[in-house]
Amino acid sequence: MASRRGPRIGVDVGGTKCLAVAIDDDNTVIAEYRLPTPRGEGSVSALVPAIIGAISEIEAVVGESTSVGVGVPGLVTNDGILRAAPNLDGVVDLDIATAVSAEVGKAVAVENDATCGALAEWQVGAAQGATDIAFVSLGTGIGGGLISNGSIQRGRHGYAAEFGHMVVASDGPTCPCGQRGCWERYASGSGLTQLAQQAAGEGRLRRLVEQAGGSPSMVRSEDVLNMKQGADEDTDALMDEFTRWVALGLVNLSHAVDPEVFVIGGGVGSALGSRLELVRHFFADLIYQSQQRELPRILQAKLGEYAGAVGAALLTDWRGDFTSRVERG
Repeated sequence: MASRRGPRIGVDVGGTKCLAVAIDDDNTVIAEYRLPTPRGEGSVSALVPAIIGAISEIEAVVGESTSVGVGVPGLVTNDGILRAAPNLDGVVDLDIATAVSAEVGKAVAVENDATCGALAEWQVGAAQGATDIAFVSLGTGIGGGLISNGSIQRGRHGYAAEFGHMVVASDGPTCPCGQRGCWERYASGSGLTQLAQQAAGEGRLRRLVEQAGGSPSMVRSEDVLNMKQGADEDTDALMDEFTRWVALGLVNLSHAVDPEVFVIGGGVGSALGSRLELVRHFFADLIYQSQQRELPRILQAKLGEYAGAVGAALLTDWRGDFTSRVERG
């Protein structure tokens, strides 16, 4: 009989909320806790206590955990230092692993949140059984995780799979990272908002503008995604443009890493729904020698908002791929 491991805790730190979960030996979520991510003045000093508080809330329900993992957005080094995080105000070189470990009394694994999502979808989600996977999280921006030949790819410094900052149009709009024309300026939630506002400013999307309050500047990606397919010709045309940008980025990734499966997650990815078939169509149209190669499967993520937290909880099962900090003492 296999030994029982006990509850494992994962915390997914997002730009607006933190989600903590506990999973059992079957990798099933047995408890969860949510709280707002600290923002504004004092947010850096409040972030670690917020993570520790979430762990305590989960342990109050399931008992002491056997391991803890934390997923954070941004550049995470191989030894668990969060170098920079565009959506966490003022975070620079934050050693989350050591700080949390000192309080919880056990080693803590820290990893990029999208890499955690890739791990979760690989082990218990849409990509089970595959060996070469690219996880693409379409949210406010674009995150990514990469698994090749059954091993998580992290790069020399831990910064691999920042898919959103591939440049797809060198004269495109400025990205928060400082470059112009990054993929996430076109294929993320913020990218779709920008495309929609530009189209509305040109006199298109009149129905959408009216529903959003009457001004092109008030149109958001949610308004576009919530419009039923076929209900408005202008909105459908905009979504055709958006899905083509999504497909173009996937094609670039396929040329670079040749995955067996793309798993599309994140809030925007979940909202694509039936339009994912259009992404597949554009992908086949754009990729080199589509008739001479086996095309990767393009699948919607199964775990939804839980992917990052579940993946964080799974981190210590993959100590060969991830660096965990030494326990206190």
